[in-house]
Amino acid sequence: MKALVIARLTFREALQRKLIWGVLALSLVFVALYAFGFHLLVREWNEMQARRPADGGGSILTYEIFASSMVMLGLYTVNFLAGIMTIFAAVGAIASEIDSGTLHAIIPKPLARWELVLGKYLGYAGMLVVYIAIMVGSVMLTARLIGSYTPPNIIQGMLLIVLVAMILLSLTMLGSTIFSTIANGVIVFMLYGMAMTGGLVEQIGTVLSNQTMINIGIATSILLPSDSMWRLASYVVQPQIAISFTRPNPLGTTVPPSATAVQYAIAYCLILLLGAMLVFRRRDL
Repeated sequence: MKALVIARLTFREALQRKLIWGVLALSLVFVALYAFGFHLLVREWNEMQARRPADGGGSILTYEIFASSMVMLGLYTVNFLAGIMTIFAAVGAIASEIDSGTLHAIIPKPLARWELVLGKYLGYAGMLVVYIAIMVGSVMLTARLIGSYTPPNIIQGMLLIVLVAMILLSLTMLGSTIFSTIANGVIVFMLYGMAMTGGLVEQIGTVLSNQTMINIGIATSILLPSDSMWRLASYVVQPQIAISFTRPNPLGTTVPPSATAVQYAIAYCLILLLGAMLVFRRRDL
């Protein structure tokens, strides 16, 4: 299948970009700082536990809550970095090659336009899956080795983070067939930020029983379901005691999206990818 050839070439090309290596370098810095931060948490907790008998007092907070919060911070950062990498890696997937004239040499060959779009999508998707797996693994390894803590349902949580990246990738690929590279980057990044803000507004509205704020969050999750999938990921990797303690914040939620939201997000990816194929098929080069 020609699309798989394009996917392999796209994967190799993406790894040669300075932007990708820059994100990888920053990711390594984050992992180092995260490990150091987890070490400080464990040290402070041990010191607090050592003082408790002398104080004669107790605490309703348990180590599991603190450790879970650190894991959530790590996964939130991974989700954010993966989103940024997705947008800026694929922002010019089609548009930049149209502007440079590269496609004029490719399209006349026995290669359907939909195969080109699908191949590029698969290439970027493969790169993102590898990146997310490594980063989530780093967070889990840090939590286990330094914090002696293992969160529940981590595979499910990682797959949901991958789904967030696929949502953004589908949107970016569609935008690349319509807009210029810069315009596409601005539009997708603003939608990404709006979805994150809308999710937090919905959480606050739930606590305040404010239906207007809840409706705003629902509307943004329909427009771009990336944040709703992150909130579900944050919910499934937390123990029940941590969920009960959680308050409205971008790291977690006490009211997870339903299974229908996951089905919608998957359909959203497929429809936008199909839309990108159809738009590019009719676009003048």
